[in-house]
Amino acid sequence: MTIGTASKTHPAMSDQDWGFFTMSRLPNKYNPAPSRMFYVYLAAPAITLLAAITIYPFLWLVYMSFHKVGFGAREDIFVGFDNFSRMFSDSKYIAGWGLLLKYSAICLSIQVFVGVALAVVLNNSRYEKILITLFLMPMMVSPVVAGLLFYYLYNGTFGWYHWIFESLGILGEASILASANTALYGIILVDVWQWTPLITLITLAGLKRVPQDQLEANMVDGAGSISNFFNVSLPNIYPFLLIAILLRFMDNFRFIDAILALTGGGPGNSTRLLPVYLFDVSFQYFKLGRGGAIALTLLIVTIIFGLILVRVLEDPARKKALAGETDS
Repeated sequence: MTIGTASKTHPAMSDQDWGFFTMSRLPNKYNPAPSRMFYVYLAAPAITLLAAITIYPFLWLVYMSFHKVGFGAREDIFVGFDNFSRMFSDSKYIAGWGLLLKYSAICLSIQVFVGVALAVVLNNSRYEKILITLFLMPMMVSPVVAGLLFYYLYNGTFGWYHWIFESLGILGEASILASANTALYGIILVDVWQWTPLITLITLAGLKRVPQDQLEANMVDGAGSISNFFNVSLPNIYPFLLIAILLRFMDNFRFIDAILALTGGGPGNSTRLLPVYLFDVSFQYFKLGRGGAIALTLLIVTIIFGLILVRVLEDPARKKALAGETDS
């Protein structure tokens, strides 16, 4: 090791690279870079576990959807597409899709509107941390516990929410869950109460990433707070909103816990969403072949709708950039 200018044997090394001291020769490599297989071996246990809990059940689901699954000594009988063809003549299956789409549309609309509004109000407020902690508490409750909680709040005899609705003239003496016209909205209220904070949290994280110089420049031009939100903040939080909407959309398409705790699909079939009907077919009537076919169609439609949502809610700035590249 020498002091001063760079070594003649290694002219690429300069004082800028090594500071005041310069190296006369390169050190030996005592720890050579690991091979790619080393990282494969490290990831192998996690990959194996994920495959065991995802790929194998999915393949078994596909297998059951093409079979009439038996129990005991009876063997599984291959029926081809019979389980799928029977679904189109099943009125409960078709009605379940209608209820599921209605439920998801109403839940997402309310949760996105209220969640974004709460995030805007909470952002940089004086009691932001305390209020965020309070608003996140419903998310920490198990869906079954939330369903049981609202079951007592909706009770027609001593339920607090029922008393409020009855005092406002919205309901009569019967509970909101006892009428086929209102039971679905009672379940929607549970979902909105529990999962709107998730939209708020994700949106708030997006608002923290909005460049302040853009907001200040827009205000200098005479824009107000509403104009600032729609012209600056909203385009910047598009990716965050997309993540939040996708998460809630997928959760709604497999939502079942609170419904079973509140109504079990009743009264009648007014809250028998497709996931609830899938549960009944598979684990009440033990028709696992038909249940597998219903689950497979639900999975495929969820993926298709998710891709459509990604295209519709894609960042407008990215769309313009991609369009510009295509034109050029």
